[in-house]
Amino acid sequence: MSSSQPGTCPCQGAAGRPAILYALLSPSLRARPSVPPSRSHCLCRQHRPVRLCAPHRTCREALDVLAKTVVFLRNLPSFCQLPPQDQRQLLRGCWGPLFLIGLAQDTVTFEVAEAPVPSILKKILLEEPSSGAGSGQLPDRPQPSLAAVQWLQCCLTSFWNLELGPKEYAYLKGTILFNPDMPGLHASSHIWHLQQEAHQALCEVLEPWCPAGQGRLAHVLLTASTLKSIPPSLLGDLFFRPIVGDVDIACLLEDMLLLSRPAPTQAETRCSLGRSWQC
Repeated sequence: MSSSQPGTCPCQGAAGRPAILYALLSPSLRARPSVPPSRSHCLCRQHRPVRLCAPHRTCREALDVLAKTVVFLRNLPSFCQLPPQDQRQLLRGCWGPLFLIGLAQDTVTFEVAEAPVPSILKKILLEEPSSGAGSGQLPDRPQPSLAAVQWLQCCLTSFWNLELGPKEYAYLKGTILFNPDMPGLHASSHIWHLQQEAHQALCEVLEPWCPAGQGRLAHVLLTASTLKSIPPSLLGDLFFRPIVGDVDIACLLEDMLLLSRPAPTQAETRCSLGRSWQC
């Protein structure tokens, strides 16, 4: 019976350690043997780094989704009327799921291919002995893995299979945006009420006449919950870093929202807080 633990890579030894030859020859591992190896040293296919086949087209479509997300937020008076600190907290906490829902709504498709990487021997020979912990330099951030991208594509496919309409997408975004459990909120109680209103609206649009609508609602909410398993760092590395470099997407959205937000009209100011996110 194999002694390897579930989830460990075949290219690693017991307890997830790299192969003996790599451990002996790699100066960085000799300098810090207690540091666990990164996925960039893994030889398994599902952990190999990948990149977009058409980065310019896909990045342009991703930026369009970000722009539409800003328009969605700008047209929610109840969001715009929240304290600025709460707006920033909600935006930082939910931009990833909102972006993924936007990809699904716009049916953005993409393909990936394995990124070229140097051979293990070349990496060992070219690795600087001073690149360990003593140099103070951070290791290169690994590229998205094939397994992570395939899971992302699987989540998008699940949404396409739901065949949601524009109203259903809008109300679903409301349930995700208004998350009262986000730490550091000043108006968490009010945000909870906004989330309940969005949830109720989603219920009404999903099950107006059909008794089976409750099952569809549960399916939609379950599918939406899978989006939380996709880290925002993966979205930035896959869709934006190849073209625009390392950017803080949450800060970018904040800037886009601030620059595109017009001065509030009297009608918007008088808009009732109840159901105001539909105004």
